[in-house]
Amino acid sequence: MITGKQRSYLKSLAQKISPAVYIGKADLTDGIINLIDDHLNANELIKCQIQEGSDLDPKETCNRIADELGAEFVQAIGHRFVLYRAARDPQKRSIQLPR
Repeated sequence: MITGKQRSYLKSLAQKISPAVYIGKADLTDGIINLIDDHLNANELIKCQIQEGSDLDPKETCNRIADELGAEFVQAIGHRFVLYRAARDPQKRSIQLPR
């Protein structure tokens, strides 16, 4: 569980990145979840966007993915949401969260 201070720090990092995964009319599939998992393994922080044609709610979708992948919900704004998961190997962690 991340603290409010850590969440604020992650939000500031997320402002600088573009959405890496777009969720379209096919909604949330296993392929999308695997893609998000791979991206979290590589980068620890991911921004996703739900396209206009989808009926998914960003906050519910983000929480569902976070539960499945063991990630942390950072924020949801409009059709975009941000997830964070620390790298499993401490030497590969690129994001140092404030305490």
